[in-house]
Amino acid sequence: MAYEVNGKVIEATENGYLVSQDDWDRDVAQAIAAAEGLVLAQDHWDVIEYLRDAYINHNGEQPNNRAILKVMQEKWPGRKVDNKTLFDLFPGNPSKQAGKVAGLPESLRKGGY
Repeated sequence: MAYEVNGKVIEATENGYLVSQDDWDRDVAQAIAAAEGLVLAQDHWDVIEYLRDAYINHNGEQPNNRAILKVMQEKWPGRKVDNKTLFDLFPGNPSKQAGKVAGLPESLRKGGY
């Protein structure tokens, strides 16, 4: 599988995850999101940026849905943030689908928790 972004072919695994994380940028994220049927808004980017930061700056950590929920509750004060909020953003399972859009390797853990 591959994504075409700005005239460049970006290689991906058969499940749509980037082969090389170095290929990721915001345009690539938009292409992956489009392939997933998503249109990215600021809330999506907040989750994506958190996942990228956790992976890049915390030794390959890939937070599960519960960890994402906790961080987004802090990031979005005054809003009700629950699992439905995350699944509305990333219906294909927030930790996995958002991780794919974020250009991270496929998480092999089971479930969202």
